[in-house]
Order: sequence, then structure tokens, then C-alpha cells
Amino acid sequence: MIRFIIFLAAMMAVPELAVAQQLPTDLLNVPVDGSVAAWIIRTFGLLTILSVAPGILIMVTSFPRFIIAFSILRSGMGLSSTPSNMILLSLSLFMTFYVMSPTFDQAWQNGVQPLLANQINETEAVQRIGEPFRTFMAANTRDKDLALFVDLARERGQNIQTSDPIDYRVLIPAFMISEIRRGFEIGFLVVLPFLVIDLIVATITMAMGMMMLPPTSISLPFKILFFVLIDGWNLLVGSLVRSFS
Repeated sequence: MIRFIIFLAAMMAVPELAVAQQLPTDLLNVPVDGSVAAWIIRTFGLLTILSVAPGILIMVTSFPRFIIAFSILRSGMGLSSTPSNMILLSLSLFMTFYVMSPTFDQAWQNGVQPLLANQINETEAVQRIGEPFRTFMAANTRDKDLALFVDLARERGQNIQTSDPIDYRVLIPAFMISEIRRGFEIGFLVVLPFLVIDLIVATITMAMGMMMLPPTSISLPFKILFFVLIDGWNLLVGSLVRSFS
């Protein structure tokens, strides 16, 4: 997956490469000896996947946990726009690629490459591409959250497969709420030391009679200094990466 993204970036950056290198003929060009209907379905599926790629990234990867923890960290430090949203999103995105790289590689080798080589059909390719993501989500989903959506599906009269492989209709929402919960858990642990600093500074300013001076304006430099001295970004990112199964 990463090699494919680098290949596309190089094609856009160097026009000569875009002319010299072409995408696989079987993927975008009308087949000479194949079915035109199959080519239309394949092209439509490719365009659909590209259009919903941001949603898929949020639903089935580690992105929510990273962005929630980083956002709570910024709020806990009392910084409204530093680091900016672009920096937090970019950091979360690259950390997601780092954590999900084994999953992306398995999906590419087992599903995308055989499809481009016409070794398997589209249906089997979708199953092979989705299997590594199913394994990742199942390993990082709480049993309680999974049981919740299984019970809700059964209450609505749906026939859900709960054994291996788990139905995506219950696995994806269960995985999402599990990730949101873990993101808030990590965010609480991150923001707790900053809350202690705010309380100490507020107590000191009140004892000195400085009623009109906002305690946050005094505590902000101390919170930044504390976070830098403990090498906070290293600790936070390392803990987030290690928290994935």
C-alpha cells in the first residue's frame, strides 16, 4: 500500500514519469479480449473506493485513537490552536500508516496484486483485502462492545455471524466505539497532570490575593515546560503505538 502511494506521488511530481509509466492496462483500459461489463464494474468499484477512502480510513484503522488523544492533549494544555489541526491530522495519519503497515502489506500482497495479475476475480479480491482488516479490528475490539451490536442485530431480526469470520455489520461499529473509548481513556491519563498544575497555580494565586489574574495564563508556561521536560510526545506516541494488539 505504501509503495503504491509513493508511486502515485512520484507520477504527480514528475510529469515525465507520468508519461513514461502507465497504470496497469487491465485496471483502467477497456480489455481487448475480456468482458466490457467486468471492466465497467471494476472501474466503478475503484472510483467508489477512492471516494469513500477517508471514511474507510476512520472506520477500520487506528486513526480515531490517535486524533482523540492528540486533541485532548492540546485542550488539556490550554492551547486552542497549537499544534494546528493540520499538524495533528498529519501526525495521526502518518502514525496510522505506521501502525497499519503490516495490515496494508497483507491486503496488497494477498488481494490487490493477484487481482492486477488477473489471478483472482473481484469478489475473491475483496474478501482477501478485507481479511487483514477484519483480523486487526477483531484483535482491538472489546468483547462487551461486540456483544452489544450482536444483541442489537438479533433484536432487529438480523442473522449475524458471530464466529470466525465475524460479520462486518457488527465488527466495524463495535471497533469504532472501542477505539473512541480507548482514546478517551488515554486522553484522561494525559490531561490529569495538567489539571494538577492548574489546581496548584490557582491555589497559589488565590492565596496571594490575585483575584483578577487568570490562573491559566500563569500555568500555561509551566505545563509546556513540564511536557517538554518529560519528553511528552515520545511517551505519548510510544504508548499509543504499544496499545494496539
